[in-house]
Amino acid sequence: MRWWPRSIRGQMLAGLVLLEALSLGLFAVVLIRQQKHEVYLHADQRLTYQTAVVALQAREALLEQRPGWVGLSVKMMGEAPDVAFAKVTDPVGNVLYVSQGVPEQSTLDPVELAQIPLLRHEEPKVFALDKVRREGVKAIYTGGELRGLAWVETNRDWEHGQIGDILRATILFGIIWILASVLMVLWMARSLSRPLAILNRGTRALMSSTEGNGSFPLRVTGHNEMGDLIEAFNRMVASLAEQRSGLNDTLSLLDSMLANAPIGLAFFDRHCRFVRVNQAFASMTGVPLSSHLGRTLPELLPQPEARELENLVQRVFTDEEAERDLEMSGQGGKPAQAWTWLVSAYPVRTTPQHVRWVGVIVLDASRRKRAEEVLRKTDKLAATGRLAASIAHEINNPLEAITNLLYLLHNFCQLQNPALNYVTMAEDEVRRIAEITQQTLRFYRQSTLPTHATMAELLDSVLTLYQGRLNRLNIQVERDYDPAMVLFCFAGEIRQVIANLVGNAIDATSNGGRLLVRARRSRNWVDPAQTGVRFMVADSGTGMEPEVAERVFEAFFTTKEVTGTGLGLWVSHEIIIKHGGLVHVRSRIAAHEKVSGTVFQLFIPDGPQPVATEAWASTEQSSQQKS
Repeated sequence: MRWWPRSIRGQMLAGLVLLEALSLGLFAVVLIRQQKHEVYLHADQRLTYQTAVVALQAREALLEQRPGWVGLSVKMMGEAPDVAFAKVTDPVGNVLYVSQGVPEQSTLDPVELAQIPLLRHEEPKVFALDKVRREGVKAIYTGGELRGLAWVETNRDWEHGQIGDILRATILFGIIWILASVLMVLWMARSLSRPLAILNRGTRALMSSTEGNGSFPLRVTGHNEMGDLIEAFNRMVASLAEQRSGLNDTLSLLDSMLANAPIGLAFFDRHCRFVRVNQAFASMTGVPLSSHLGRTLPELLPQPEARELENLVQRVFTDEEAERDLEMSGQGGKPAQAWTWLVSAYPVRTTPQHVRWVGVIVLDASRRKRAEEVLRKTDKLAATGRLAASIAHEINNPLEAITNLLYLLHNFCQLQNPALNYVTMAEDEVRRIAEITQQTLRFYRQSTLPTHATMAELLDSVLTLYQGRLNRLNIQVERDYDPAMVLFCFAGEIRQVIANLVGNAIDATSNGGRLLVRARRSRNWVDPAQTGVRFMVADSGTGMEPEVAERVFEAFFTTKEVTGTGLGLWVSHEIIIKHGGLVHVRSRIAAHEKVSGTVFQLFIPDGPQPVATEAWASTEQSSQQKS
């Protein structure tokens, strides 16, 4: 700097003058503020006194029934140098006398009107009209009756004149003090220049680099107050370095916690734009972490969920209060699947009065939601089991009577064909009903041993059972199976599976069509080394939507409204699993005059299989016409 002195004495002199000027400036600020406070305090006291004087003079004038004196008293008070305005109003605030102007053109502003109900009996009150103006008011009583209000507004120009006098005196004192300091510095410059130069170099080093670059601690050249000042400066620099290091460590810890927290964290500005997210939140949205910043919620989430979360953020900005445990559900992410979030939002304040951001905490409750859904289904199954056990118990008694009657018809009534065949078929079906009731009591825990069953007899009995509905609905049945083919299985359960599939096929083909029932020796399409029997039940009915086909084996899921229980295919699936088998579903809906329908393929292996073997089920849309 060209204007800065080059000599040490000149630098010390300039530094001290600057220091004195700053010190005097600070002293002047403190002094002026203190004097200003005292001036304003005295002004309030004087305003209280002046208001009381006007009220007293008005009271005396009213007692002597000389109302003209009230106006004279108001005008006299308005002539005072520290009074800007004086007036007298009635008890409700209508102006009666003013020190300047006409009363009819003067009114009380809302701040003055608000003070009237706050007045205490015969006690003056001083209040602020705005940031600059102050006013006093006092009630006027005569004989205990409120007759009016006296108002006096202070003249701030008079008060500011007093403060200006103090400021001018302070400046004059500062000039004299600086001149005296210059004389003292010229005398002490030789002993003080060296430590001041060291402090100057240290200050410049601290200003040029926050880390110091090895310039600290400064060398202490004396053991007087200047030496103590250098040591204090060194301690201050060391304390700043320690605080800066601690702050950096804290920021590193916070960044690490934000980045690695197992819950989603995001921060939004007032335009609902992302300003910060962590990796957990990015994983929930399925969008890369770097792609969030500066983007809005509708750009990342499906519209309904984005609007709901956006409304939550805006509510927190508006109310400046936290909101907790808002449950949100949707579909998306990677991989795309249903999700449930528990969302909490809270304001982030940079000052106690200003909310700059809103932080959002997202807890992925999808697993818990799915667990709750499983628990609800388990409760339904338990209730169904209790109901089924009760019904099965009530069925057993009439079922036993029917069994005995059929036995008597078969063995003692000497029936001829075809009546004898019908009785035999009825006995088989009653026996199957008995098996079903026993299985229902134990939710299909088998109590008997598997046997070798002839597939033709098993399939023919099911089709014969539904023959009436098939004829009535004009459904053409195609049978394709070897009459001599046998399978080692629980025959009653397999018959129940086929009956469920055929019944559903008939329901889907209520307007007429084709029904194909096929059985042949085959191999497991997952494990070709395993042999068994493959069943096929295909229809040319209405078909199923992909969403429906994915849930056909789910308990209590049905599309038949009041006529369906949602348990038929679920029970069938459990039977297939118990036999160690597989099931495969294909379905399509007619579109553009193409044929629709559904195909169920079952594979049941030969020989006993472990009950715990898990079945495999899949659904797909068929692009080929079914035969």
